[in-house]
Amino acid sequence: MKGTRPLLALVVAVALTVTALVGAARVTPAYAANILTNSGFESGSLSGWACSGGTGSVVTAPVHSGSHALAGAATSADNARCTQTVAVKPSTAYTLSAWVRGNYVYLGVNGGTSTWTPSATSYTRLSLSFTTGSSQTSAQIFLHGWYGSGTYNADDIELDGPGGGDPQPGVPGQPGAPSLGAVTNSSIALSWPASSGTVTGYRVYEGNTAVATTASLNATISELQACSSHSYTVAAYNSVGESAKTAPVSGTTTGCTNTGLPKHALIGYMHASFANGSGYVRMADIPSAWDIINLSFGEPTSVTSGDIRFNRCAASECPNVESEADFIAAIRAKQAQGKKVLISIGGQNGQVQLTTTAARDAFVRSVGQIIDRYGLDGLDIDFEGHSLYLDAGDTDFRNPTTPVIVNLISALRTLKARYGARFVLTMAPETFFVQVGYKFYGGAGGGDNRTGSYLPVIHALRDALTVLHVQDYNSGPVTGLDEQWHTMGGADFHIAMTDMVKAGFPVANTGHTFPGLRADQIAFGLPAATSAGNGHTPPAQVHQALNCLVKGQNCGGYTLRGGTSPALRGLMTWSINWDRYFNWEFMNNHEPFLNALP
Repeated sequence: MKGTRPLLALVVAVALTVTALVGAARVTPAYAANILTNSGFESGSLSGWACSGGTGSVVTAPVHSGSHALAGAATSADNARCTQTVAVKPSTAYTLSAWVRGNYVYLGVNGGTSTWTPSATSYTRLSLSFTTGSSQTSAQIFLHGWYGSGTYNADDIELDGPGGGDPQPGVPGQPGAPSLGAVTNSSIALSWPASSGTVTGYRVYEGNTAVATTASLNATISELQACSSHSYTVAAYNSVGESAKTAPVSGTTTGCTNTGLPKHALIGYMHASFANGSGYVRMADIPSAWDIINLSFGEPTSVTSGDIRFNRCAASECPNVESEADFIAAIRAKQAQGKKVLISIGGQNGQVQLTTTAARDAFVRSVGQIIDRYGLDGLDIDFEGHSLYLDAGDTDFRNPTTPVIVNLISALRTLKARYGARFVLTMAPETFFVQVGYKFYGGAGGGDNRTGSYLPVIHALRDALTVLHVQDYNSGPVTGLDEQWHTMGGADFHIAMTDMVKAGFPVANTGHTFPGLRADQIAFGLPAATSAGNGHTPPAQVHQALNCLVKGQNCGGYTLRGGTSPALRGLMTWSINWDRYFNWEFMNNHEPFLNALP
C-alpha cells in the first residue's frame, strides 16, 4: 500500500471454513455406478479422453490397478489437462474420485469444484462431491498437473451417479485436443486430430458461439482484433448430432500497439499531491531514467461518488513546488524524451467504490478532465483497502456481477476507447488482491470478500492493459504455485509472485483458471528504500529475481511454471521521492541492470 506516510505491514489471516449447504430443492441421490468411459485406460488408448497439446499418453507403469494408466506430461507451457464430458441428470449428487501420483495433480469439474495434491510419491486417492444444476445435462471432468512440474499419473477414475442417458447412436466421438498454428494480427489457425465415427464436419467454438465450420481438420479464425486473446474448443458433428467439445486452446493475436516504452522499463510514483516526509521533487528534476511517472494521487470527493480530483501539493507542505505552468511544461519535456506520465487513482487514502452507474460515469468524466488538463499519457489504477470486493456468490472472475467490479471495468474500457490504442493503462494491486486468489477468492465465501478481487478487472482489461506491477511489499506470506509460503524481502518472493502472474493459476475453489499475462505486460513493485515500505529488497536479490525470470538463471531451486520471460517489462517502485531522499539508490542500481538485460 502507498500513502502519505511510511506504512506498516498489513498481515491478513484468512480463515476459510467449508460448510455443506442444504437447499430447499430436492436433490436426487446418486447411484454407485461409474459413468466414465475408459476410466482405467485399460483400452490401452485415450479413447473417451482429450488431453491438451498432445500431452497425454497411456502407460503400463506405474499403474494403480490393471495394466494401464494415464500419464500427463506437464511442461512449462502446458499443464497437461485431460478431460471427459459425460451426460448427467439435473439436480443430482455425484462423487468424483481418482487415484493419482506426481507433483501437483488436480481433479475437478469444469465450472465447479476441484481438489488437488501438492505431492504424491505413490498413488493417492483424490475425491470430491458435487450436485448438478436444475437444468444441467452434461459435466466435463478434468485432471491436470502444473506448469513445469513434470509428468503425473492417474488411474481408476470414477464418477459415481446415474448417467444422463446413452449418447444418441451415430453421434461422432470427441475430436482430439486442438493446437495452435500460425498467428497473425487478425487471425489464429488451429488444427486437431480426427474424431471417431461418421463425421460430416467440425465446429470451432469461442465460448458457446460457433466461429467456424469446416470439413477439414484445421481452421483459421479471421477478422480478429490485433493483440486480442481468444480461447477455442472443437466439436465434430453429423446428421445425428454433435460430439462433446474438446479441451480449450488459447492464443493471442499479434499486432500489439507500440506505446513507446522501452523493452525493460523503470516505473516510479511521484508524490505530486503531498510530501510524505521524503520531500517534494519537481517534475523537471526527475532524472530521465524513469520511463513511467505516476502522479500520486487522484482521490474521490467521497468513497462512492466516483468524482476524482487531483490537487497538486500545497506550498505550505511543499515549499519548492513549481507553478502549474512549469509543471505542465515539464510534463511536455518528459514526453518529448519518450517518457510516459500517468495519473494514478487511489492509494492508501483514496478509497474508490463505483457502486452505481452514476459513480461510473462521474469517474470517466472526472478522470478524463484530469488527463486532458495536464495532457497525460494514461491512467494507473492503484485501488487499495476496501475499494474492490466481491459479493457472495460472485465466483466466476470471467463474468463478474459485483457492481464495484463491473462498473470499474466499464469505466476503464470507456477511457481506453476514448483515448485510443496508445493510451497507457497500468495497475498496481497488492498481492492480497491477486496472488492470494489462488487459495482464497472473495465471492466464494468463508473469508475476506476482497481476496483476489482484482482478477476480474485484470482479466477483462487484459487486451488493453499495458503493465501490471503487483506491489511485492507490505504483504503477508503468500502461497506460490509450488505450494510453499513465500515471504517478501528476497528474490524468492519476487520470483514466485511474478511467475504466478505469467503462468496463471486456478482461482481458489471456483473451478476456473486465471490465464497468465504476456511477459511484456508484467513488472513487479518494490519499495525504493527501507523507509518507503515493508519488504525492501537488497539490489543483489532484485537482480537475482530478474535473472531468474528473464533468463531462467539462479532461481534458487524454484521451477518457473510460466517459463522464462525475456520480454518482462521491468520494475516499479514506491517511490521516486523516496529514491531521491536516499540519493537515487534504486535508480542507480536497477536502471543499468534493466538496460543490460537481453
